[in-house]
Amino acid sequence: MIRQVSFAGLSAARPARSFRARPAAGRQALAALALWGLLSGPALAQALGGMDPVSLRDAGRPVGGDAAISTHWKGHEWRFSNDANRAAFEANPGAYAPGFGGNCPVALADGQRHPGEPQYFVVLNGTVYLAGSASARERLRREPAILDLAARAWKKQSR
Repeated sequence: MIRQVSFAGLSAARPARSFRARPAAGRQALAALALWGLLSGPALAQALGGMDPVSLRDAGRPVGGDAAISTHWKGHEWRFSNDANRAAFEANPGAYAPGFGGNCPVALADGQRHPGEPQYFVVLNGTVYLAGSASARERLRREPAILDLAARAWKKQSR
């Protein structure tokens, strides 16, 4: 039996016996793993909660992707609102994938590694960043220099 499990707008099919109630920190960790496709199982994680990454970056607004117009990259299913957006992504996926591996730049700047949430996206200098909360998104918009601090922290943590 397969049960549909959803974490912060992300979903993945999982065997029913593998799902147990977890404390909030555990749910956040599972959401991060599901977001970046690190959970094993029959289904790929849905990147960006199913939002079209090309629309996020180029139009600066969330547009729901269509399961029939999707591609797979780095263990994720990426959905798009139209074929042209899928073609643009397939030509250069790194240009559309969120910065810092989808981690919140504000949390990184504060010395923590915390997955961002697709609904709190920000586009700065042509890159999509996922903030961890509405207040983190607003702080990032007010203080774009946070990206420099986050980049230094990301470089240290990625070694």
